[in-house]
Amino acid sequence: MLKVMLLAMWLVAAYAKPAAEEVVPIVSQESSVEADGHYHYSYESGDGSKATQDGELKEVDKEHAGEAVVGSFEYKGDDGQTYHVEYTADENGYVPHGDHIPAIPEAIARALKWAEEHPYKEPEQKH
Repeated sequence: MLKVMLLAMWLVAAYAKPAAEEVVPIVSQESSVEADGHYHYSYESGDGSKATQDGELKEVDKEHAGEAVVGSFEYKGDDGQTYHVEYTADENGYVPHGDHIPAIPEAIARALKWAEEHPYKEPEQKH
């Protein structure tokens, strides 16, 4: 009985082992970083996925700086369609654009506008 149970456990373990994943080759790739903070990268893989991004240091105000980024990526979804996204990322956050990305619902757009017009202010401390 023990031998049968061990054999059954071994068979379950053998079939439960994940199959090796397909290796997707990189077809093209480039990358550069400059001393002044500018950078660029892009790649395309064998499955048709591709991405590109350019960034630079940006002064937000006299005391703060950050990256300003523009980029895009493209991939094939499980449904077989190709999806393309273009985006910016800076002091305003990450802002993607794509035909498959739904528009911001009106109620959320109004709430975001209100929040922008009424920034949070730290309450005064009473001593």
